[in-house]
Amino acid sequence: MRKSSDWVRVSNGQRCLRLPVLLAVLLAAGIPHGLGQEPEAQARDPNLANPTQVVTVSVKGYTVAGLVTYLKDAKAFKHGIALFPGHPGIMKLREENGQPRFELRGNFLVRSRRHWLDGETLVVVIDAPSDQWATFTQAFRETPRYGADVAALLREVARRHAVEEWTFVGTSEGSVSAFHAARMDPQLARRTILTSSVFQPSGNGPGLSAANWDKLSSRLLWVHHESDPCRYTPYRDAQRFAERSKSPLLTVRGGAPGRGDPCQALTAHGFVGVERETVLAMRSWVKTGVVPPDVAP
Repeated sequence: MRKSSDWVRVSNGQRCLRLPVLLAVLLAAGIPHGLGQEPEAQARDPNLANPTQVVTVSVKGYTVAGLVTYLKDAKAFKHGIALFPGHPGIMKLREENGQPRFELRGNFLVRSRRHWLDGETLVVVIDAPSDQWATFTQAFRETPRYGADVAALLREVARRHAVEEWTFVGTSEGSVSAFHAARMDPQLARRTILTSSVFQPSGNGPGLSAANWDKLSSRLLWVHHESDPCRYTPYRDAQRFAERSKSPLLTVRGGAPGRGDPCQALTAHGFVGVERETVLAMRSWVKTGVVPPDVAP
């Protein structure tokens, strides 16, 4: 029986249990009191319907981790796709209770990674090294250490999954990561795909404005949305850089209405509404070497 002190009288004269007492009653009855709280977002991630694992390598007091995804029953992979997500590039990737936990789930390359998969293709999303989780500057991405970190991780993934060759794919500021990692290890990166690339300098660094394309020996494909709204990644610069690097440009059009900041992932900058079509076009180029027609829904 409830004590009189457990109750409070409300404006209509009726008595209700005080909030702490009400919560205790609900918990005891097994009734959830957080009705507005949804299940953890990662449980709704359609990519996690595929086998997914965190691969981590330790290097001199820090770690480098990648989120590996592949089709069930696939055993060996001709193509490994190394994905470098956009700003800040820091996923804080780890494993908790046997499950992957990470940030940047909404990034274009992270949320669309399942579309790359087939019986001979595996993807790995590359996190910033653990000692760079506070900053991960563009200047660091240019260093030989970063190239060595990426190579160490991909060697371990290839050892576990029998990956024959790698294609590096970066988006937005991740294009800086992909370019420099590929530049520093031409034996590893057979191809490089740069999407929604950062061409203009910003407070984060120079982007690709000073990149020396003669230093990149892998085959290069540019992918850009014609209506990219971000001021650091205009489509006209994609056309100009494609000419400068003597490499093809795959143009994307259409999609869903954007929302949020123009430089974030849920606008044309992140190929919203045309993710699958864009990824399948890139995968086709990886497999055939032929630039597909422009992408439209």
